[in-house]
Amino acid sequence: MAKKKIVVAGGNGFLGSRICKSAAARGWDVISLSRSGEPIWSSVTSSADAPPWSKSVSWQKADLLKPATYQPMLKDADAVVHSMGILLEADYKGVLTGKESIWGGLSRAFSATKGGSQNPLERGVGEELSAQESDGQLTYELMNRDSAIALAQEANAQKVPSFVFISAAAGTPILPQRYITTKRDAESTIASSLPKLRSIFVRPGFLYDSSRTFTLPIAFFGGAGSMLNSVLGGRLTALAGAAVEKPLKADLVAEAVVEAIGDDSVKGVITTERIEELANKAWRRGML
Repeated sequence: MAKKKIVVAGGNGFLGSRICKSAAARGWDVISLSRSGEPIWSSVTSSADAPPWSKSVSWQKADLLKPATYQPMLKDADAVVHSMGILLEADYKGVLTGKESIWGGLSRAFSATKGGSQNPLERGVGEELSAQESDGQLTYELMNRDSAIALAQEANAQKVPSFVFISAAAGTPILPQRYITTKRDAESTIASSLPKLRSIFVRPGFLYDSSRTFTLPIAFFGGAGSMLNSVLGGRLTALAGAAVEKPLKADLVAEAVVEAIGDDSVKGVITTERIEELANKAWRRGML
């Protein structure tokens, strides 16, 4: 496979760092974009020390809401990856930490809609995204939807041929519906408004890894739920969403993302079964 250059927004995160690792292992040029630069390694791996492969990645500081901070790094890239959404908004986190009242925090968190940025389809190239909530909150609309659309637009303006959006298999009953609807809105907007861009929408379920021990029991019960859902012909999906989707190891999803980038025939929505197929293909390639 020819050497490529990829840019990973959110490259210092749990999945993003593994995408960087997988791409670096193939000898590709890899740039990570995040507000803090290099990861706090103890938060994404089992060690506080930087792994040897990290020296092959350029850890750049950038703000996805300010395209001017990352535009130069998109030049000559073969693919751009958006791996930077949020799972919980500040209201929900406030309830969990006791900083918000249960009623007030959850009523706002589960509201039908919140402000994102200005209309991303009317945003000029390079124009900053402005949070529309009065308190400047980073909402699902802003981070899961508008930042992804803006990054895809900026990539397209730089003639980057491929764009990968890390979406999700489904929502869950314990999360606001807007978590998944904003991701689906991002997918449909990118696909319809940027037809020349090879867009890949990766939809994994719950991600786990032994470096995050708390994810292991969740993955165990999720796997059991997935098997039960399969026996029942998928009848639990509408009720439980991602809670009954097969959990996937984070490294496996990362391998699948990089394999998808390298295969020009891959585009559109990539669900769990296809993720596993791509990861297996990558594994077989590594054995040759």
